[in-house]
Amino acid sequence: MLRTRRAFDEELAELKQELLRMGAFVESMLDRAVCALAQHDVNLAKQVVRDDDTADDMDLDIEQHCMRLLALQQPMSRDLRTIGTVMKVIADVERVGDYSVDIARTALALADRPYFKELVDLPRMAAAVGDMHRLALQALVHEDLDLVDQVAAKDDEVDRMWGGLLQELIEIMEQRPEVVRQAVHLLLAARYLERIADHAVNIAERVAYMVTGEFAQLTERHKATIIE
Repeated sequence: MLRTRRAFDEELAELKQELLRMGAFVESMLDRAVCALAQHDVNLAKQVVRDDDTADDMDLDIEQHCMRLLALQQPMSRDLRTIGTVMKVIADVERVGDYSVDIARTALALADRPYFKELVDLPRMAAAVGDMHRLALQALVHEDLDLVDQVAAKDDEVDRMWGGLLQELIEIMEQRPEVVRQAVHLLLAARYLERIADHAVNIAERVAYMVTGEFAQLTERHKATIIE
């Protein structure tokens, strides 16, 4: 029985590592998509678009691993929460890949002319979003609620960046109609980043449920942590 439990724990650990590898891959997609956008790099943007198939394959492989564990083992309630969490989380991670592709396609759409302003805020926002994604997955692997709270704090930062960038681009479009097309594309790219942050929040909420057995919105948990 002890050997069986040890083997199952090893399977769960490997499942988490597979998720980490997928997370690292889609984070690389995000980094390269933002780089392609900032540097007008068409080839890099096209590579990100092609990499979406790899991310989808990783998603499917992890889902199948989860199904094998459910079918061939007799997981306890905590194990079921872990496997169920991984199955939910891979959908969020896969969406990060999808939004990275959207940013890469934005880079392709804007590759034909210089920007009307230097891209500073978007890469800064992308870095914060990438941190959220990484922290959320580390929280899952280590079952660490402190990391969950860090995701909540980072989300507040990203929301402020998004709000500031939205206001700035709206004002620019009002004042300079000739750059509206480009500004709209950049606004969409920022919106994709904001949505990636939302998926990181989803992951963190799932981790909190996995660890505690209780589901709460991350904003509620963050407020409770501040009060304590």
